[in-house]
Amino acid sequence: KPGQYTVLIKGNEVASAEILIDHFLAMDPGDVKHRIQGVDTREPAFNLPALWIPEASKEEAMLAGYTVVDPATVISTHLTEVFRRSLHEFLGRQEVQALLDNLHKRAPKAVEELVPGVLTLGQVQKVLQNLVREGVSVRDMLTIVETLADYGLATKDPDQLTEYVRARMGRSIVKPFLTSDATLPIFTLAPTVEGLVQESIRHTDHGSYLAMDPGAAQNLIANLNQNMERAVISEGQPVLLVSPMSRPHLAQLLNRFLPTLPVISQAEIPAEIRLHSLATIGMNHAG
Repeated sequence: KPGQYTVLIKGNEVASAEILIDHFLAMDPGDVKHRIQGVDTREPAFNLPALWIPEASKEEAMLAGYTVVDPATVISTHLTEVFRRSLHEFLGRQEVQALLDNLHKRAPKAVEELVPGVLTLGQVQKVLQNLVREGVSVRDMLTIVETLADYGLATKDPDQLTEYVRARMGRSIVKPFLTSDATLPIFTLAPTVEGLVQESIRHTDHGSYLAMDPGAAQNLIANLNQNMERAVISEGQPVLLVSPMSRPHLAQLLNRFLPTLPVISQAEIPAEIRLHSLATIGMNHAG
């Protein structure tokens, strides 16, 4: 179609959207003075409700309190977000080796202790991919490498190792989501829901996974999505705060359906951070 575009990574379509040429995208930040006429749509990067409006309505929309962006900005924001979510696919063994080589220049002992004595290059790669997949910067390679050396003899499970690294990097993980007064806006799960998640975790010789009832999972995702649409607008970026045991499994589930909701464990919250609870998420049949 004339206004349609798709994004391919390694030949596979990962995103697609349609824009209305000669129109502007108007989004309600939650406090518009009056509704304006337009074509209902979803903002493609974050899937928020929006309207396509003609250029003639742009001034009126801005005066009414809408956030108005042009099609080029809509596309560039979408591309940036798609690339950010797919960054882990570009982190191959060669790239990981380059990161380790770079660290080796200033901290040779840390690198020599870790690879290949404690972990293989492939195991380190998996941990880094896990971090990048959830938007965690891997710039602090020294902390990552030292943590992997500390725990790598006890476990080779990349998911478990990732959680150890995240706990060590808590301050830098939480920082992007703090409000101007250094408060962290959070959602928490109702105890019944947290219990259901933990009961649904299955452990095997090849690691653990979440075997949650699909209906219950959809229910949880729908409730989170509802609360998120309300909160993103007024509170900045909220995070879902859960137990360390549940975190990796919920993060994997939500990454597919609500990729813009960060999932943080209690072990990652520095002592000085103040929490602001926006909602406790239940499930319709779980109370």
